[in-house]
Amino acid sequence: MATRKIAVLVGSLRKESFTRKLAKSLMLAAPPTLELEIVEIGDMPLYNQDDETDTPPATWTEFRGRIKEADGVLFCTPEYNRSLPAVLKNAIDVGSRPYGQAAWTGKPCAVVSNSPGALGGFGANHAVRQCLVFLNMPCMQSPEAYIGGVANKFDGDTLTDEGLKTFLQQFMECFATWVERHAD
Repeated sequence: MATRKIAVLVGSLRKESFTRKLAKSLMLAAPPTLELEIVEIGDMPLYNQDDETDTPPATWTEFRGRIKEADGVLFCTPEYNRSLPAVLKNAIDVGSRPYGQAAWTGKPCAVVSNSPGALGGFGANHAVRQCLVFLNMPCMQSPEAYIGGVANKFDGDTLTDEGLKTFLQQFMECFATWVERHAD
């Protein structure tokens, strides 16, 4: 298999974000056929079609370019009010424009959600997936990744839950196969 570039989007801006810690753990668990890099989304202005001119905001242009260069996308999201965080929705919207030139089109992807609660961000996971259908992104269906009780799975930045480590490795192996199957 070829090495595939994967853009990792982290839907939390908090300094000690469990979502970022989880994303980094996923990156460490990935097979060598995947080259993962976090693409920062927190500095982009909110999408406003009025700003979609010949010179859109530089952060939008840079973000769209990074997504277009990627062979696949890994969405890592916390759950906010049974849905996805605004910063992640904004990134999805920015990458979907201008109309007919979406950076997302055809990119294989997967969604990993988490929450301190028992449901593991089920609502957020499916809210992200709902957007991906419209964006024509083949989203890995199985295994699903809803990481509940995330606050108890780390000591600092170190993942301490051995069962979760094993699951993340299996998830990333499946994701590598998914990307290879669907990448251009």
